Amino acid sequence: MAFLDHVLQPPAYGWKDSDGDLVKPKVSQILAEFFSRLNVFSNRKNWLPFFSWFKVLCLVPFFLLYLFKYMDPWMLLIGFLYSMIILGTHGTIWHHRYCTHGAYQFRNPFWRFFTQNLTISIIPEEIYAISHHVHHAKSDQPGDPYNAEAGFWYCFLADVNHQPIAKDLSADDYCRVKSLMKHTGVKANTYEQYQKWGSYVNPYRAVMSWVLNWSFWYLAFYLIGGHALACSIFGSAGFWAIGVRTFNYEGHGKGKDKKREGVDHNQKDNSINQLWPGIVAGEWHNNHHLYPKSARSGFRPHQVDTAWYYIKFMSMIGAVKSYKDSKKDFYKQYHQPYLESKRKTETSSALSVNTAELSSRIKIG
Repeated sequence: MAFLDHVLQPPAYGWKDSDGDLVKPKVSQILAEFFSRLNVFSNRKNWLPFFSWFKVLCLVPFFLLYLFKYMDPWMLLIGFLYSMIILGTHGTIWHHRYCTHGAYQFRNPFWRFFTQNLTISIIPEEIYAISHHVHHAKSDQPGDPYNAEAGFWYCFLADVNHQPIAKDLSADDYCRVKSLMKHTGVKANTYEQYQKWGSYVNPYRAVMSWVLNWSFWYLAFYLIGGHALACSIFGSAGFWAIGVRTFNYEGHGKGKDKKREGVDHNQKDNSINQLWPGIVAGEWHNNHHLYPKSARSGFRPHQVDTAWYYIKFMSMIGAVKSYKDSKKDFYKQYHQPYLESKRKTETSSALSVNTAELSSRIKIG
């Protein structure tokens, strides 16, 4: 069985039925699976998804203080910029283009650490990166951990229900997990530790990294603007942490084929280019599915790509030593052929109209 077929822990309702079709569980089944996998008392191997949502819960008090105590026009603007643009762009830079696809390489570990901790830490690298490899291999097919065809809740709770790695991998398969994660700088459990904790990352290191990251950023924001600024930014981060879980449902057309001619050139799945995620996070999703290993996905002039701007800037100052840019290939393989085909169609239509008019005039004459 192929590695990506079994690297993720399957949900109780399974990926597909006996006929090989996608299982579309009821909301009650999804919720039951969600709470079962958060139960660290029944199984300590549930610690990572529990930890991921525990961090979200820890942001709730900051969000309430932001909403009811510190909210004013300036804090609203700062919260919007941080949650929508800075966190969104960082997710694309770090988790998406680097941790998963290795679209660029850092000059040294310092710049990798710098980029990793450029914002408040929210999403565990392991949960995102491994499952995202599976997503690309099985996009909109049974086994896709956030298959939009199974509905909103299937995608929204995927980080708990579908994205953690399997708990019974062989030593060889666990080595393959390590090879996919090694470049991220996140230190791996030994195979014996993996068997104990059911994860690539060790819980003690994960908790320590989280505490240090949040402590640094809260202190930094406090020194700049007091508790008002710190609570506003941490609170807005909580808003983003919930909202980002809706992306793949929207980014794959809510389970329907919503691709547009001349806009979405990848025809292998339901991924679409959306204006808002593209502008605020550089996430032109259909382009990305065409060229997943490209450090740039905003290929067209109007496709703002803030993640690419950061990567390019880091390359200019020497922090990034190499990157992949598929813009030229996109124009050669997709955009220019589309324009030529469109011109031929328009010319053919015009000739048909002119021929019909000429024939009509001849008949009349």
